[in-house]
Amino acid sequence: MADTASIGLKVRGKVIAITGGARGIGLASATALHNLGAKVAIGDVDEVRVKESGAALGLDVYAKLDVTDPHSFSEFLDEVERQLGPIDVLVNNAGVMPLGRIIDEPDAVTQRILDINVYGVILGSKLAAQRMVDRGSGHVINIASLAGETYLAGAATYCASKHAVVGFTDAARIEYRQTGVKFSVVMPTFVNTELIAGTSGVKGIQNAEPADVAEAVVKLVARPKPRVRVTKAAGAIIASQKYIPRALSEGLNRVLGGEHVFTDDVDVDTRQAYESRARGQE
Repeated sequence: MADTASIGLKVRGKVIAITGGARGIGLASATALHNLGAKVAIGDVDEVRVKESGAALGLDVYAKLDVTDPHSFSEFLDEVERQLGPIDVLVNNAGVMPLGRIIDEPDAVTQRILDINVYGVILGSKLAAQRMVDRGSGHVINIASLAGETYLAGAATYCASKHAVVGFTDAARIEYRQTGVKFSVVMPTFVNTELIAGTSGVKGIQNAEPADVAEAVVKLVARPKPRVRVTKAAGAIIASQKYIPRALSEGLNRVLGGEHVFTDDVDVDTRQAYESRARGQE
C-alpha cells in the first residue's frame, strides 16, 4: 500500500502524452495514469475512436494523430503543451502487427509497419526530446515487444520493427544520459488486445492483459529505468534464450507450437477486421 501511495505521488500532476491511445495498451495506460492524477493526453489516427475514448475518460486533450507525419505529431505535442503544460512523459505506443509470410507481404504493408512502428517512434522521441533537453528533464517511454528480443514466423517485419525500437531506445538513452532526459523501453509478451485477434499464443506462456502493461508504464513514470519486460515469466523465458544453444531454443519453440502461431494457426475470419485496419485498408 505504501508503495502504491508513493507511485501515486510521483505520477500526480505529470503531463503525459500517449500515442495510439484510443484503445488497447494505450487506453489502459491513459486510464491508469489519469486515475492517479496525471494530466493525460491521447492521440490516435482513428479520430472517431480517440474522441470517444478521450471523452469517456474525461480527458482535456484528445486528438487525431498520425505518428508518421511530422506536422501532425508536432501539432499534437504543441496542443498538449498549450493546454496542459510542458510534457513530462511521452509514451510512444502506436503500432501495428499485420501477419503473414514474407513472400506474401505486399511492399506497401512492409512500409506501413516500418513507418508506424519504427519511424513513428523515432519521430516522436526526437520531437519530445527536443523540448525536454532544453528544460533538462523529461522521459520517453517506447512500447516495443518481447518480439524485439526474439523472432516469430509469420511476423518477420513486425519483429524487425521491434528490434529496431529496442536498439534505438537503448542508444538514445545513453546519448542523453547526462541531460536529465530519460528513455525507457517496455517489452510485452502477447497482450489480449485486437493486435493478436485470431491467434492462440504459444503453449505454456500466458498472455498479458492491457492492464499489466499499463501497470508497468505507471511504475516507469514514477521510477524510470532502462527496460521492463511484461510479464516477468515470459520476459525471463525470452531473456534466457541467449544462454541456450540456438538449436535447443528453436526446437523448444517448435514443440510449443511457436512456428505456427502466426502462420497456419491463425483464424483468418476472426482476424479480418484488425488486419484491414492494420494494413490501412479501411
